[in-house]
Amino acid sequence: MATTLLANIEQLSTVDAAGRVLENAAVLIEDDKIAWIGPAADAPQADAITDLSGRSVLPGWVDSHSHLIFGGDRAEEFVARMAGQSYAAGGIAVTTSATRSLGDQQLADLVSARRAQALSMGTTWMETKTGYGLELAEELRHAQLGRPLVDTLTFLGAHLVPSGSDADQYTELVAGPMLEAVAEHIDFVDVFCERGAFNEEQTRRVLHAAQSRGIATKVHGNQLGPGPGVKLAVEFGSHSVDHVNYLDDSDIQALAGSWERWDRAGRTGKPGTVATCLPACDLSTRQPLAPGRELLDAGVPIALASNCNPGTSYTSNMNFCVATAVLQMNLTLAEAIEAATYGGALALGIQDHVGSVEVGKRADLHVLDAPAAAHLAYRPGMNLTHSVYRAGQLVR
Repeated sequence: MATTLLANIEQLSTVDAAGRVLENAAVLIEDDKIAWIGPAADAPQADAITDLSGRSVLPGWVDSHSHLIFGGDRAEEFVARMAGQSYAAGGIAVTTSATRSLGDQQLADLVSARRAQALSMGTTWMETKTGYGLELAEELRHAQLGRPLVDTLTFLGAHLVPSGSDADQYTELVAGPMLEAVAEHIDFVDVFCERGAFNEEQTRRVLHAAQSRGIATKVHGNQLGPGPGVKLAVEFGSHSVDHVNYLDDSDIQALAGSWERWDRAGRTGKPGTVATCLPACDLSTRQPLAPGRELLDAGVPIALASNCNPGTSYTSNMNFCVATAVLQMNLTLAEAIEAATYGGALALGIQDHVGSVEVGKRADLHVLDAPAAAHLAYRPGMNLTHSVYRAGQLVR
């Protein structure tokens, strides 16, 4: 077994249950796993030593919400929105048309390039969704194409009702033949439960169809206004409900109640529904930022994710999302880092494998060109990623 010691770490944010931040630390990697962490002075022998020269180290980012399988862009829509037009879900149709026009290799190359760009900025695990096909053959094509290119793949056939289609008939297509076609390729089923997309009853049908097949679920909910998305996510035991811009007290209470069987101190038990906040999207759509502070204070674990997509959040820079959460969502630095690592892992059900720097977990590490993680928010917008390790391998 090959071992590599990452030495001379000025600050190591473990994001373990105790939230330990170790000074003058080292990490031993054995093959693809973390084998030891602790004071640099006590470091064990290793086959190779990498001197990090006083830099800081975090877990790799876990981006639990993105839409990488697309063609074209919507820059004109963005300019119009910045000039005062409001966001509506209908712009998705523009991307659907552009995506359908691309051949398999063209589309795969675009997805691969976007995934590589995210990795270069510290994202070592990334979820992405279908949802720009919106017909059976295209959704299947995107699922087959996306499966080997990302870490977690989500079926979002219920992204938008195609123009000229009957909403209920299209919902039946998504929950029936479309889901059956893509089932072997996916990890999750998601629904855009929002005005202009899918209503409560239609969302319920899709979630029930996924549940009956034993496929885990997610919900896009409460983005453009109050709605049933949060409560449906909790009712169906969804891993996460994402966006969550408009919440009332009952929504927050429902989310908090879903975590009653989770032991926060030991990180054991049955997880509830994570509230995933998408701050880059909130800035682009000029929606109120998701109430991350209120959710955390109520005992609801949150995740931060990029929502990389061509219409409302054309970025995969999780460093930017973390800085925004600290500067504008009133999260502490430690809370923002945990939300972008362990929180994302919780939202994907992979928290036992990634999301923190702990012995036995996959060696996914993000090395900052700074002596402390605080520089992520202290120097917003700067490229602070020095190097990235994914499954023990130096990838940047």
